[in-house]
Amino acid sequence: MTKPKLRIRRNDIVKVIKGKDRGKVGKVIKVIPEKRRVIVEKVNIVKRHVRPSAAFPQGGILEKEASISVANVMLMCDKCNQPTRVGYRITEAGEKFRYCKKCGEVIEAKKK
Repeated sequence: MTKPKLRIRRNDIVKVIKGKDRGKVGKVIKVIPEKRRVIVEKVNIVKRHVRPSAAFPQGGILEKEASISVANVMLMCDKCNQPTRVGYRITEAGEKFRYCKKCGEVIEAKKK
């Protein structure tokens, strides 16, 4: 089975459009394409109870980010500073890049 393609990548700035953290903006830490989920910095914080171990000798309650569905986030455009859908274009030279569907500006070039 092939890995599904997502329009959001690591280090993208995204805005949450659904759920308890709606309206928050953060950076994508990790993308999980098999499950169509992303982990966004300071969004969907959960508490994890940890037993004392060699790595964490005191134990206690840790707060960490949980994954969120990729359908619940939108990419923030650098130029128009709004959440936008992502499109793809290919130049004559064969270079593929993402662009903002609102203002038409290039988001990031991708090497083939």
